[in-house]
Amino acid sequence: MSRIGKLAVAIPNGVTVDVEGPKVSVKGPKGELSIMLLPEVNIDMGEGTLTVNRKDDSADAMARHGLTRQLVNNMVIGVSTGYEKKLEIIGVGYKAQANGKTVVLNLGHSHAINFPVPDGIEVKQDEQNKNILSISGIDKQLVGQVAANIRSYRPPEPYKGKGVRYVGEEVLRKAGKTAAKSG
Repeated sequence: MSRIGKLAVAIPNGVTVDVEGPKVSVKGPKGELSIMLLPEVNIDMGEGTLTVNRKDDSADAMARHGLTRQLVNNMVIGVSTGYEKKLEIIGVGYKAQANGKTVVLNLGHSHAINFPVPDGIEVKQDEQNKNILSISGIDKQLVGQVAANIRSYRPPEPYKGKGVRYVGEEVLRKAGKTAAKSG
């Protein structure tokens, strides 16, 4: 049995879960999310908890048991507290500016990059440090994808460490050409 799949999903106060056939809808104070259940699993509602069970012991059912449980858990957390990723922009002249539904990125290219922010995602700049972007929303997958897309315009390079990185991300630095000449 899946270690993740057998765990119960706790439903906090203010969050309602509706199971209508293969569709699972989760409503909370921050919004509403829904997914279609895979045919190999089903959901049992309990008192303040939700349990995902597989219908049989086939390979497909075992593979999707933990996945379905984690997707439902991510929806419950998203509508109750939300998700956030922070990006740090490092480099001389590198900057970003959040303007409503677009983010203007100046990352050393010959042109500014206008990144359209999808619906359900909010991008803000930090008040103290303008080089930190905060990406937040209720859909964990969408928040992570938007952060990865912005980071992909200028990933951190290993020699000077310039580029866009996640806050707290360690970038392994390489020695430059001068290190090879000594000796």
